[in-house]
Amino acid sequence: MMALNRYRLKHLAEHGHRGARRTQHLLAQVDRLLGVVLLGNNLVNAFAAALVTVITFRLLGENEWAVTLGTLAVTFAILVFSEVTPKVIGATYPDRIALPASFVLIPLLEVTRPIVWFVNLFVRALLWVLRIRPQTEGTPKLSLEELRTLVFESSSFFPQKHRSILMNLFDLEHITVDDVMTPRKQIEAVDIDGPIDEVQRQIATSYHTRLPAYRGHLDEIAGIIHVRKLVNLLKNGDLTRESLDRILRDGYYIPSGTPLLSQLQRFQESREKLGLVVDEYGELMGLVTVEDILEEIIGEFTTQSPLRGGTFRIQEDGSILVEGNAALRDLNRKLGLELPLDGPKTINGLLLEHLEDIPEPGTGVKIAGYPIEIVQAQEHVIRSVRIFPRRSV
Repeated sequence: MMALNRYRLKHLAEHGHRGARRTQHLLAQVDRLLGVVLLGNNLVNAFAAALVTVITFRLLGENEWAVTLGTLAVTFAILVFSEVTPKVIGATYPDRIALPASFVLIPLLEVTRPIVWFVNLFVRALLWVLRIRPQTEGTPKLSLEELRTLVFESSSFFPQKHRSILMNLFDLEHITVDDVMTPRKQIEAVDIDGPIDEVQRQIATSYHTRLPAYRGHLDEIAGIIHVRKLVNLLKNGDLTRESLDRILRDGYYIPSGTPLLSQLQRFQESREKLGLVVDEYGELMGLVTVEDILEEIIGEFTTQSPLRGGTFRIQEDGSILVEGNAALRDLNRKLGLELPLDGPKTINGLLLEHLEDIPEPGTGVKIAGYPIEIVQAQEHVIRSVRIFPRRSV
């Protein structure tokens, strides 16, 4: 009964299974349950020992050999028929045995209540002397890591895609908006103080439905432009600075370091789909959208190969040519790599931190078991690298 899956038992009880409800009632008073089971077990064992002793004395006489043989015989019988075999069967088929057994154990519990109560008086007194406080039996609580292991090992119950989504959900609390945001230098934004023709061209060719708008430089965010609202203005040729000002929405700002799960909830509450990530001084760091967070859960929405802030190309020799501003999380997810994520966010930052210098093209280094070659470096930035996959041993 102790080997029962408590979550399955709770599920059966909630769906009206009588045996499951009675079993739950027994497990709620585990001290009395153990008292009944052990009382019966010890009575049978003691009776068996006494019976074997009598039989041995009558057959072999009262001598040391008879006592020895009787002890060995009763020990063997108890181990095989009373201990090991029943416990193995019970652990193998807990549901089939425990649920029907509850209909027998509950009446026994009532019949033996005075004896069990008397025995438990001494048990509780001994536990009190030893400073042991037994916990009340109930549905055990799983930690996050235990739940993660349970999902990871449930391959026969979940399709691979579903299991991957659940595993990604566990990671959301440990991933921040800094890990998935589009960095400041890769933000597509509109300078509404620039020439109207340039603004019109940029909006018309944009792949995004929402664009940050700024005045002069990116630190002066004026708001967010919803491209769909500009369709009529573009058709009628009424796109002016004044009309742009009228359709601007206030920007939605997100503090740096906000966990993804918390931000997803805030997006839902505020009905926003795009947020600007700012540091403690209010300076713009990057941009994050609902789609960025959802991709962390369910994977990419498209089959295209561009990475956030960079691209990669697989070469004929199996190596991978990667732009320096490619995000490490994207590399790991799309290429199945295991580059460290506890430091810099891009391959450029990872290499600079590791080498502590601006390397020359052709420099090679091994990180996390991956040989990496710097292909191009200029203006204090690594522009492109070549990553060689690990060789199987």
